[in-house]
Parts: sequence; C-alpha cells; structure tokens
Amino acid sequence: MPASLPNRRAVLAALATVTAAATPGRAPAQSRPGLQSWKLATARPTGIHDLAPAPDGGVWFTAQASGHLGWFDPSSGRTELVALGTGSAPHGVIQGPDHAAWVTDGGQNAIARVSWPQRAVTLYRLPAGSPYANLNTCAFDGAGDLWFTGQGGYVGKVAVKSGQVTVQQSPRGRGPYGICATPAGEIWWCSLAGSFIAQMDRRTGESRIVEPPTRDQGARRVWSDSRGRIWVSEWNSGNLSMHDPSANSWRTWKLPGARPRTYAVYVDERDIVWASDWGGNAMFSFDPRSEQFERHAMARESTNIRQILGRKGEVWLPESGTEHITVIRTQGS
Repeated sequence: MPASLPNRRAVLAALATVTAAATPGRAPAQSRPGLQSWKLATARPTGIHDLAPAPDGGVWFTAQASGHLGWFDPSSGRTELVALGTGSAPHGVIQGPDHAAWVTDGGQNAIARVSWPQRAVTLYRLPAGSPYANLNTCAFDGAGDLWFTGQGGYVGKVAVKSGQVTVQQSPRGRGPYGICATPAGEIWWCSLAGSFIAQMDRRTGESRIVEPPTRDQGARRVWSDSRGRIWVSEWNSGNLSMHDPSANSWRTWKLPGARPRTYAVYVDERDIVWASDWGGNAMFSFDPRSEQFERHAMARESTNIRQILGRKGEVWLPESGTEHITVIRTQGS
C-alpha cells in the first residue's frame, strides 16, 4: 500500500520548496527560430535527468542530484523544487491519467506520486525485502496501471487502485531501462545491458523478448508511434530502429555523423521521430515517410540529453550536462 505523508500541512512543511523567480521580461538564455532554452534558476545544480509536460502548462523534471521533483514555468522562467524524501534520487517522470506526476525514485526504491497542484507526495515502495532495483522509467497501460523498469535487473507494476506493488526479476538480468505504452495500451520495454526489447504480458508480468537485428546494440529507450510500432534508440550502435509487431519486422537507420550515440527517442503527435545524439551533441528529427533526418544543433557543448517528451507542437529536452531546459516548437513545420 502507498505510504502517505501525515497530512497536508506536514506535507507542505516537508516539501522544502525552493522557488526562484526570473526577472520580469528577462530573455531566455538561448532563443532561435523554433528553439528556446532556459537556464534553471536554482541555487545549486539539480542533476536534471528526465522531464514531462505538466497539466498547467509547466514542465516537470527530475532533480536526481538534489532529490526533488522540479517544476519549471516557461512563461516566467520560475523554477520550483518539491522534496521527495530522504535519500531520494529520481530518474524518470511522466504525467498520469490523474494529472499527477509519477516518478521512479531509485534512491528510495519506490515510485513517488506527486499530486498536482496540491504537491502532496505519496510513496509506493517496492515490497519489503526487495533488492535495490535502480528504478529507471515508467509508463501507464490501458487499464491505468503503472509499469516500471529497474536497471538492476527488475520490472514491476503498481496496481493503482489498490496501491499494490509487485516486482520480479527481468529476463537475462540487469539492464531494463526505457519503457513505453502503445495506443492500444500495451507495454514495451528495453534492456540496455541485454540489447533487446520486450513486450510485457499485463496479466502475468512476464516479458516476451524480441531481438533487434543488430547485435549488442544497447537498446536504451523505446517509444510507440500511432500505429503501435516500437522505435528504439540504440546507444552502442548509434542506430535508430523500428519494430513493427503486426508484421514481425524491423527497419534500421544510422544517425548521421561520424560517431553517433543514440540515447533517447520520442515520437510526436505527427509521427515524427526524435532522437538525441550524444556523439554529435545534436537532436535529430526523422520522417518515416521520406526516411530523411533533419539535424537540430544545440547551442551549448555537452548538452547530454537523456530523455525527450512533448505535447502538441512542442518537443521538450532536459540538458543534464548544462542545467538547461529546451523546447523545440514544431507548430507550422
């Protein structure tokens, strides 16, 4: 069952909320047609890792170094930090069907739910005796339950209605990293160390492994398009690949550049695929219809974009190497 903090007053007192307001009218750190960036206005580095659009027009992010859920307001440049608990080290964050932020917290070996806008923190801890899972990312299935990965070699589920958390060892041990849901509500995940993708059996919690065509490719993140095809960012190979479950087929494309390292992948509402390249310090958009890449240069060195998410007309990027948040606006493109 979830562990709730005692009451709302105690919650608010315990949040240790840090707010830093930007000077009114201050220009963002970087702006160019279609791209805008802001330096996080915090007293010390947050260790920003993942982000997710929030329901109020802001953007949540995980502050892995400081143990907070961050909230960034693009209209003012203001940043707020909500403390998640002792020892917190959050990795992934998504918006749930309930409009709350759901966070994989590796430091607490728990899933954290932060209600919004109340900012009340509830922890769904892994069962007593569970080993350290190194929780990574999560996704909601079609029934409203939350599935998660742990790079230590675990996958699991939060049955949201009951609060029950179950976890089991993943096939082939350590490595579970990215996870996504398809439009049909199915769950797919990938193993960085194991170099495979897998479909979750939502009834049993077992995983069906699907082998990519490139050996030892380092499948790091996965995302579904509107047709239920699974796009994979391959860290070791520098490829962007796509598995079509209905046809049991694969397609693979190498990112442009001398030594690409494909970290994150995301598919927007137009079925344009986005991938971050650590090797070339760039973002790429890929049109599956023309099979053409477009490079989007970053304004700073070593941006280290670990994850991508968005909402209609916007692709949001956490720059873990520079403590910036960036958006690429795609309206009219």
